[in-house]
Amino acid sequence: MASQLVRFADWTSPVPPVRREVLSALPHPDEGRPPLLFVPGLGHAAWAFREHWLGHAAQRGYAAYAISPRENGSLRAYVHDVVQAAAGLPRQAVLIGHGAGALLVAQALARYPAKAAVLSAPVLGGWSALGTALRTNPRGTLPVLFGGPLKLHRRQLFAADLPEADGYVNRLTRAPLRVYRQVFEAPDPQPPVGSPPTLVVGSPDDRIVTRKALDRAAARFGGAPLLFPGLGHDLMLDANWQEPIDAILDWLEKQLAA
Repeated sequence: MASQLVRFADWTSPVPPVRREVLSALPHPDEGRPPLLFVPGLGHAAWAFREHWLGHAAQRGYAAYAISPRENGSLRAYVHDVVQAAAGLPRQAVLIGHGAGALLVAQALARYPAKAAVLSAPVLGGWSALGTALRTNPRGTLPVLFGGPLKLHRRQLFAADLPEADGYVNRLTRAPLRVYRQVFEAPDPQPPVGSPPTLVVGSPDDRIVTRKALDRAAARFGGAPLLFPGLGHDLMLDANWQEPIDAILDWLEKQLAA
């Protein structure tokens, strides 16, 4: 396991240490189930999972944690933080990434032997992701090509009937500009350590991740996506947030039983 956690680049150009923000919700009693580590995408942080999914997972018997991205980080640093946070949990963890956080999880799986993994509305990198962003949000995406920030709007992230949408959008932060390019230029992730079962979930109504992208992501891991029509990109914050997290936990329980 240690050989997977540390690689040559970590010795020659180590990622600077930081104090990581990790939020948690713990079950009572703790029945020894694998902990869940939620990884947010660009612009989001651990708060996006604390709103609903952390507490709900704890109610269903899982120790649930969510990590925030470090300030002024890089894609490599974010992956490093995911691996280190997972390695610091008391038991072998399940990694759950949303948006570009799914790319972090996919890359972390090559270094950390996860119990299982879930890729939620995954943005797995590549220039096709940029093409989709330009089609669905040209005004918000074009500045990235010229060194500006990515701008997301509520119609991309949420269903139209979510009263809290504007408040959530106002809480989004800007990732370092280099990270957007690193996401678009990211190569295909290396094979996971131990071939953990991996589930892809998303919505056919997502305005950031297309249905074809969901199919491709699921096929990469040998399956089909689990779809939730009527939800936006931010499955964990949208009006029917409970439906996808319950489906994820039901799937996980089947995997653990097997």
